[in-house]
Amino acid sequence: MVADCRSPRDRSGAADDCCFGSLDAEGSRLIAMNTTASAPAAVGHGSCLVTGGTGLVGNNVVRRFLEQGRRVRVLVRPRRGGTDPSLEGLAVDQVVGRLEDEPSLQQAVDGISLVIHSAAVVHCGWRHRDEMHRVNVEGTARLARAARRAGARFVHVSSVDALGLRADGVPGDEETPPGGMVECPYVITKREAEAAVLAEVARGLDAVIVNPVYMIGPWDWKPSSGRMLLEVGNGKGLLAPPGANDFVDVRDVVAGIESAATRGQTGRRYILGGHPLTYLEAWRTFAEVTGRRPPLGNAPPLAVRTAGWFGDLAAAVLRREPPVNSAAASMSMLRHNFSCQRAVTELGYRFRPFLETVADAWIWFCEHGYAGSQPERYTLSASCPTSCSSKTRTISPSASGTT
Repeated sequence: MVADCRSPRDRSGAADDCCFGSLDAEGSRLIAMNTTASAPAAVGHGSCLVTGGTGLVGNNVVRRFLEQGRRVRVLVRPRRGGTDPSLEGLAVDQVVGRLEDEPSLQQAVDGISLVIHSAAVVHCGWRHRDEMHRVNVEGTARLARAARRAGARFVHVSSVDALGLRADGVPGDEETPPGGMVECPYVITKREAEAAVLAEVARGLDAVIVNPVYMIGPWDWKPSSGRMLLEVGNGKGLLAPPGANDFVDVRDVVAGIESAATRGQTGRRYILGGHPLTYLEAWRTFAEVTGRRPPLGNAPPLAVRTAGWFGDLAAAVLRREPPVNSAAASMSMLRHNFSCQRAVTELGYRFRPFLETVADAWIWFCEHGYAGSQPERYTLSASCPTSCSSKTRTISPSASGTT
């Protein structure tokens, strides 16, 4: 099945983490770079370094590459105690280091043929600007520099938030200039991180940038964007945000990252898009899969803005910014849609049905104890016309993760 990556309003003619409520990147103004796209060097199945290996994207990259027999090295931050649960039982080479420490990054990259950089600080709000800049921008610049010195191919996992939205409502693409986004530190620093990579490309780095949309799927340990599904699954999805987004399975994004590593043109961006849905449409699917009542409708924009303002007030009083704040509220009202036609054409990018993605993510959350007890069963039949699956997925109370 080849999924249509255009928005509903774009399909009538001829032939994509809003990060609402999540924490994991940094920046400012995108610096225009005149880089000439060129064919990638052969990557093969040599050693690969993954940053952000405990996060949603990075952990799925690690598992996919291990299944393919690749040698995987993971950059991990210093921690007390044993192995991070997300890496337990995985045959990876863990290298302790930080994006702020260039010598440790050079050591991690030496002998590596491919770097997948997915580590970032992500927060939709007005705070953490300094941390985001230190990690997302300066850290990315250091790692890209180390990869260039080592002669490694570099795949930078960015976000569509680094791009722009069109005023006419047509889905944006890789060349849409910045604009239309909420200019919070996350958005600004994602652009600056891309600029840092392109600056190294101009110096000889073999790099490609991928811009995923809103991702859902298994191995979401923190959890990150899967929190939205969990909120609805826990019965809190009364009113959906009034905006729209592109939703995609993280495993399809990982396949796109792999294709970008082997087929992507140096210095080029690729949007790894998904199903263009309103939040109301997405939440109805979440409710269907989790056995909850569907949302009553959209939250009124004034109510969303008011909740954001109260979040800002709480942040000022408590000195800790809640997930609901004016930046996140404003982001949730945008029609956050992008075309992934370039990735489809040049990388062979595809993505599976949304119902299948949600079902698999929910099963994973239940099996790993993130979801409460579920009173109903949910079955995605192999004969379901919206599914490419060859098996039946069933959720029952015994799969709630409490056993």
